[in-house]
Amino acid sequence: MFETGGPTPSRVPAKRVGGIVLAAGAGARMGHRPKCLLQLDGISLLARQLQALSNAGIAEVVLVLGHHAERIQQEACLAQFGARTVINPQTESGHVSSLRVGLQALSSGLDAVIVALADQPLINTQDVADLMGAFADRPEGTQMLQPAVQGLPGNPVMFSWAVGQQILSGDAHIGVRQWQAAQPDSVFRWPTANTHYRTDVDSEEDRLAIETRTGQSLRWPADAIPPTSTL
Repeated sequence: MFETGGPTPSRVPAKRVGGIVLAAGAGARMGHRPKCLLQLDGISLLARQLQALSNAGIAEVVLVLGHHAERIQQEACLAQFGARTVINPQTESGHVSSLRVGLQALSSGLDAVIVALADQPLINTQDVADLMGAFADRPEGTQMLQPAVQGLPGNPVMFSWAVGQQILSGDAHIGVRQWQAAQPDSVFRWPTANTHYRTDVDSEEDRLAIETRTGQSLRWPADAIPPTSTL
C-alpha cells in the first residue's frame, strides 16, 4: 500500500455506497494533459483517489473519462482497485454531463453516492471515511452533504441514491449545484477545517503551491512531459 495521508478506518460503512470519479477534462490550463496522471511522490492522483475510496469501503467506483481517455485507461490502478470506466461523449458540457454519465453507469440498489474529482492530490482514506461519517450523522431531512472549509465549498460531495435519481430525471443541465440551488434546505454544508477538501490542481501555480505546502514532488509522468519541459 502506498498511501501515507491517514490510517485505514476500522469502522465498516453501514450503507452500500457508490463512487463516481470525474476525470473527463482536457487539462487546458496544464498544457492539455490529463491532470489525474500527475504524480505526488511518484504515485498518480488517480491511483491515490481510487485507493482512498476503495479503502474506505466504497462498494463500486465508476471513473468518467473524456479527453485523454485512451491514455488514462492504460493505468494499472484501474484494475488494481476495480474501477470501471465510462466515456462522456459531451465533455464540452463540463462536470454536469460527466456526473450524469457516472450516475447512469452505477448499479441500482445503492444507498448513497460519493462524487470525487480526480485532480485532488491530498484526499486520503481518512478523509473519505470522515465524509461518510458526517453523512451518516447529517441533520434530519438533509439528503446531500458538501464539506465547507472556512465557509467555502469543497469536494467530494455525498448524497442519497434518491438525489441521484432526481438529478437524472431532471433536464440535462441539472447537476449537483443546480440541485442544491433548487433544494437548499436538503443540503448539509458540513463545517470542517480539513483543507484537503479544498485542494485541487487546476494550474501550474497550483502544482507549485502544493509542492511548497507539502514538501512532496508533484510531477508529470515521463510520457506527459513536453520535450522542452524540465518538470
